[in-house]
Amino acid sequence: QVQLVESGGGLVQPGGSMRLSCAASGIIFSRAAMNWYRQAPGKQREWVAIITRGAVTNYADSVKGRFTISRDNAKNTVYLQMNSLKPEDTAVYYCNAVDLSAYWGQGTQVTVSS
Repeated sequence: QVQLVESGGGLVQPGGSMRLSCAASGIIFSRAAMNWYRQAPGKQREWVAIITRGAVTNYADSVKGRFTISRDNAKNTVYLQMNSLKPEDTAVYYCNAVDLSAYWGQGTQVTVSS
């Protein structure tokens, strides 16, 4: 059974930083491309970042230069370091793993507010 468990969300002030983690089990983690998505209230889920199994990264324009995705294959974990956070970054953040199928975590809430 595949499980993706996000952690690290919470409340942060504008301009602050936060790191999200996603721990995977039940898949061959090193073989999977890992994504982060987010969904703000009343909006569609949007893609945020990807790291391929070869550690190639790409980002949505809205987060480029502020967010960094990384992975630790020894820990079966993907991270999202978020810096210079803005109120518009407020959303539920979801981890996504793509191997032969696609898998989703349950999400973690990130709120950027003063």
